[in-house]
Amino acid sequence: MKVRNARLWAPRGPRRWCLAACALAAASLIRFVLHPILGPMMPGTTFCIAASLVEYFLGLAPALTVMVLGLGIADYMFVPPYENFTHLDLHDLVLLVSYPLVTVIVITLIERLRREQCRGQLIASVAQSRYEMLLRHDNERALARRAVDETHRLLRHLAQHHEGFILIKGLERNATQLASVGQSPSRALPAAAEVAPGPLFDALHPEDLQRLTNGLWPGHHRVRLRSGQHKREYQFANCSCERFTTHAGDFLVLRTEV
Repeated sequence: MKVRNARLWAPRGPRRWCLAACALAAASLIRFVLHPILGPMMPGTTFCIAASLVEYFLGLAPALTVMVLGLGIADYMFVPPYENFTHLDLHDLVLLVSYPLVTVIVITLIERLRREQCRGQLIASVAQSRYEMLLRHDNERALARRAVDETHRLLRHLAQHHEGFILIKGLERNATQLASVGQSPSRALPAAAEVAPGPLFDALHPEDLQRLTNGLWPGHHRVRLRSGQHKREYQFANCSCERFTTHAGDFLVLRTEV
């Protein structure tokens, strides 16, 4: 998998060049302090270390700049004859060959490792985003499957308890949200919800009808139904209300208990 942005792992802006200049100045100062002890030995060591650190934190271009400027400073100040570019001897040749060679190898390896690290992080980010997308799709499929199952269960329920079916009430979406946050069932069901009558709907007492229309919730209810023999007399009946969540919305089904 090719990731072109892996080469852009280093920070951008003038700040990194200021930090590279500070690293070059620090390397020069340390080598100058150690010069009475080291003399002409290892004139480019501190600059190689500085270039490697700059490469690791700031990128390839500042590291190469520190390497080139460090080569000039090391050859001018710490290779005899000191502070002289006109005289070229064995010490200058050793510095001109060994220092750039070692520094370039180290910088190249660090650059490759940093690009691979950035590539791995980018791939991990892409994999994480795809994994989250898969989870969302799985959740959507699970919700759709649940809604279909609830629809089938609602149809079977209506067919099985058709004779004792009183009414079915559709809930609005905001009602479902209110019920999910823990509000009382009576407040969670709006008065504007549609009510579909069943076979026993006309036998329901008007007061119970108004009460159930405005405050129906899942559970057991006790209502008054008109007697079959005496149309003006009502008898108490135990009813059961169940809630069904389908793709078309939420429904409450009220039926008599057998």
